[in-house]
Amino acid sequence: MLKFNPLYLAFTVALFITEILIALFVHDRFIRPYLGDVLVVILLYCFVKSFFNLKVRTAAFFVLAFAFTIEFLQFLNIVEKLNLEKSKLARTVIGTSFSWLDLLTYIIGIAIVFAAEKYRHQNNEKTK
Repeated sequence: MLKFNPLYLAFTVALFITEILIALFVHDRFIRPYLGDVLVVILLYCFVKSFFNLKVRTAAFFVLAFAFTIEFLQFLNIVEKLNLEKSKLARTVIGTSFSWLDLLTYIIGIAIVFAAEKYRHQNNEKTK
């Protein structure tokens, strides 16, 4: 089950840097709130696949469940309930506002994962 995959780790690092750049320099109404959320589930998927030899469906389901759980915790105002309102890290990582659209962006991100993995699998079959 444990297996290091440097390709997925490279994607993880690239996506993490992209997310940091978006957080620091993009202050718009589309890229930061929506594209950033699409990318975050892809980043989490790549991170999981960097260390675990899981089927695409299993890893994608785990990441989507995790993202939905974090969003649900936002709905419950978990940052305030844990008295972490002053923690910029907690507010950034957990988030502070629930949005139905965030759930949709996570689904879109996982759909991109499935499409990319299918494309990659088809290309691997062609080269064999």
